[in-house]
Amino acid sequence: MTDTPVVSCNDLMITYDEKVAVNGLSFEAFAGRVLAILGPNGAGKTSTVEALEGYRMPSRGSISVLGYDPAKSSKALSSRIGVMLQEGGVHPVMSPTEAIHLFSAYYNNPLAPTGILQLVGLEDVARKPYKKLSGGEKQRLSLGLAIIGRPEVVFLDEPTAGVDPQGRLGIREIIMRLREQGACIILTTHELPEAERLADEVLILNKGKKVMQGSVQELLSLGSKSVGVIRLRVASSLDRELLANTAGVDMGEVAEELPGKYLINAPGTPERIVAITTLLASLDISIDTLTSGTANLEEAYLNLIEGDANDS
Repeated sequence: MTDTPVVSCNDLMITYDEKVAVNGLSFEAFAGRVLAILGPNGAGKTSTVEALEGYRMPSRGSISVLGYDPAKSSKALSSRIGVMLQEGGVHPVMSPTEAIHLFSAYYNNPLAPTGILQLVGLEDVARKPYKKLSGGEKQRLSLGLAIIGRPEVVFLDEPTAGVDPQGRLGIREIIMRLREQGACIILTTHELPEAERLADEVLILNKGKKVMQGSVQELLSLGSKSVGVIRLRVASSLDRELLANTAGVDMGEVAEELPGKYLINAPGTPERIVAITTLLASLDISIDTLTSGTANLEEAYLNLIEGDANDS
């Protein structure tokens, strides 16, 4: 990785009529790294990526992709970037083989079409019409079309959405291979476990603004309300105040995520674990699972979004 960003935004603003979709966003992305852009619906993720791809003109600010303004240099960039859409982009009766051969003709030095089919695991459905492919197969084809031109920057929209576990593994391997080959990969996803596995850096947006950007570990540290968490699943619901008192924390540090499923923002010390299990034994409540450890990206993300909402 070099210290020079291959993608950068400075004070980016995007508006639709009077609605502000992106407001003063600045960030950088680098070669040989994966940047995951996260945020709730309406956060400005799609608008930001469309501007980076050259499909949307900013209302203010500047964008650079491989040294070019994407809105003004689409011809110079088209052979150097890859775009994976969540759905569409292929004629309904066109087969994966036909689509890959067609797209390969757009580039001077494409990957071999047969190699792409094998890489994304579509050999068995190579001649099936696009409209008859499963959702996961369509996703893998879209990924293959995005990388066939050996792109230096790759934009991935929900790359593992609707893909079975085996297909997810294959997609992760492809993304890691692109990273190792020096590509800059920018992905948007709602699947936070995928972002945690794949990303070198995470950019969190909310209401068109940057909430935080940093490594996964930095976000885990900043987004955690404590140095550790306890996850508890029991056979029946508990009184949150009683559980908080037993754990020795404020009631606000105990969340019932689902009936009988609790997250306690506190380290799983031996004394705290013993107190919780003693309480459950006294109430004759069975434990399904009880684990302790550090917060995961999903928990850190939700805490950061909640904190941003409280600050606004």
